Amino acid sequence: MRMGFGLGVGVGFSFRRLLAMIGVLLVASGLQAVSAAPPPAAGSEEVQLRLLSSHRVLQPGQTVHLLLRQTIAPHWHTYWLNPGDSGQATRIEWRLPEGVQASELQWPAPQRFSLGPVSNYGYADQVDLITEIRLPANWPQNRALQLQAQVSWLVCKDICLPQEAELSIALPVQARAQADAEGQAALTLAQARLPKTAPWPLSLHSEGSQLLLRWPVQEASGKDAPQAEFFAEQWGPLQHNAPQELRRQSQQWQLKLTPGEAPLKAAQPLRGVLVLTQAGARQAYQIEVPLASAPLPSRASATSAPLDLGLPLALLLALAGGLILNLMPCVFPVLSIKALSLLGQAHGDPAQARRHGMAYSAGVLLSFALLAAVLIGLRAAGAEVGWGFQFQSPLFVLGVAWLLFGLGLSLSGLLELGGGIAGLGQELAAKEGYAGSFFSGVLAAVVATPCTAPFMGAAMAYALSQSAPVLLAVLLSLGLGLALPYLVLSNWPALQARLPSPGAWMERLKQGFAFPMYGAAIWLVWVLAQQGGPSAVLLSLSGMALLALAAWLHRIAREIRPGKGRRLTQLATVLSLGVVVGLAFLQSSALPEGSGSPSSLAQQTPQTPQATFEPYTPERLSELRAQGKPVFVNLTAAWCISCLVNEKVALSQASVHQAFAREGVVYLKGDWTRKDPRISALLAEHGRSGVPLYLFYPAGLSSSPQVLPQLLTPGLVLQALEDAKKGAPPAKPSAGEA
Repeated sequence: MRMGFGLGVGVGFSFRRLLAMIGVLLVASGLQAVSAAPPPAAGSEEVQLRLLSSHRVLQPGQTVHLLLRQTIAPHWHTYWLNPGDSGQATRIEWRLPEGVQASELQWPAPQRFSLGPVSNYGYADQVDLITEIRLPANWPQNRALQLQAQVSWLVCKDICLPQEAELSIALPVQARAQADAEGQAALTLAQARLPKTAPWPLSLHSEGSQLLLRWPVQEASGKDAPQAEFFAEQWGPLQHNAPQELRRQSQQWQLKLTPGEAPLKAAQPLRGVLVLTQAGARQAYQIEVPLASAPLPSRASATSAPLDLGLPLALLLALAGGLILNLMPCVFPVLSIKALSLLGQAHGDPAQARRHGMAYSAGVLLSFALLAAVLIGLRAAGAEVGWGFQFQSPLFVLGVAWLLFGLGLSLSGLLELGGGIAGLGQELAAKEGYAGSFFSGVLAAVVATPCTAPFMGAAMAYALSQSAPVLLAVLLSLGLGLALPYLVLSNWPALQARLPSPGAWMERLKQGFAFPMYGAAIWLVWVLAQQGGPSAVLLSLSGMALLALAAWLHRIAREIRPGKGRRLTQLATVLSLGVVVGLAFLQSSALPEGSGSPSSLAQQTPQTPQATFEPYTPERLSELRAQGKPVFVNLTAAWCISCLVNEKVALSQASVHQAFAREGVVYLKGDWTRKDPRISALLAEHGRSGVPLYLFYPAGLSSSPQVLPQLLTPGLVLQALEDAKKGAPPAKPSAGEA
């Protein structure tokens, strides 16, 4: 008995101990499981997070709304989808079972937080971000839906703190769903704060340097004007810190917006939230509206006329720009021709010299009138045009290169074209000499177009934004400035008398002036290399060889007596010229207009360790500015001699490279050798119709770019960097520099 009792007691005691141990293990394992799973709420002292569900029980195939609630401490804020000038939007990374789908976050309308020149978009106090979770229809019942969310956010006051947390939620799945009272109430409030679809049509137009967002006036909304604020979803199209002015025009509201670092192009949509507040009620509307291709008429357009020029000042600036064009290296070869002809006329009949001056001026003015007609026609067709645009055509560059090469042959005495074409014949008193002066004026106008002189930028930008008669008047004034020096000399006998007497030395000088012609032709072949590569160079040089052959055959034909030999030589001359024309058509088909790749010059130009640069793109500029880096932008073209001279004289100097490296300046180069709409947009943004354009962006998104003069020196570039370093405001360019 004692043994049985003892055994019974012992067994019972051991069994109770075993049960207790199992219980302890179960509790411990449960606690461990609980501690391993992320909690449904987490956060920090600044932001408390909580997951709320619209339903406490789900059914297969159901869509449930989950709310990430951020409870934000006083004076702190988190960020919207587009955080503005700085910040970081809240992100949720869901860990979803197979077959379960999650929507993008649904964001309530934000509010603005400004600190000095910096504006941010976000939330204070409390915000609920909504995600829709869809359960597949074949989800088995009685299998709970386990969801985990990795949340990261940035919270700021006078300092910013990046934070993250992991949350989870388990929702039972049964045959019938059950709503959650707290979650449904929170969802109703959160959905009421979401932007609604705009119930009326909107339009977006450019007006000068501003954008106008328009929508119809709703009379039922009351007589008082609402407060309006627009929040762009994308970073870049708008300046976040710029004031937004609402005004009523007839039966439309107009909200004025300021373009940002990456302005919209025609037909590109602007997406965002328009918030209207009236009588204490705040309503947000989700909108997506494309930028209209045609800008609104503007009485004072900062894009097309940044200096608000009137016609008299524009004419004066164009005249001054034309005068300075005579000093540009691209016009020098033609001026050499006229210098020789002036020497021959200086000691002749003064009336004859005046007529030559008038003929030369007529050639210049007619050429600029034709250029104005082409610009007007292209602008009416909706094309983007600017100064020197014709040199973006490889066929035009090829033709001018061959023309200058042919004139060089004439000056060298290898091709006798007569006074009627080149104006260089010995009998300058003959009637054909006036035609020579006329065509010299035409040639001067043609080769002047790739050059940009001071005072021209503002005048051309103004002209291209005005009516056809104003554009014609400004271009004629520019042409008059180009023709004015020779016109004055040809009408001033006292100055002509001071010139040396003509003699045999003129022939040697004439032959020497052929080499600037050859140099200009070589430069244009280099331009073709940028536009079309080695094949374009081969075609252009082949054409020059055939032109030289035709000149040689033409000279032989003139020395042979009339007969079969002369006819064969003339036929060979014509065939050579025919092949040249065929090469021109081949060039045109091989390089269609506007097919060049952007920034080809930046990609092909050899780089040195001292002069590294990156191709310009709006995206790269925005990225660098967002990183707080200073940026120097050089908009150039291979056919722009002014641009090449500036790069050689200023931007290629060791002092400038060292300053860029010392100050951390990133050098971007945009090539407009062939048409690039992104570069055209940046030119238009700063009121320019052509290159060069030099912009220096100091560090910081709030800083405005400094526009440097069109004629650069190392001192001007270094001064811009020094002003930015000292925090001095950028100097505004004068009318002559714009």
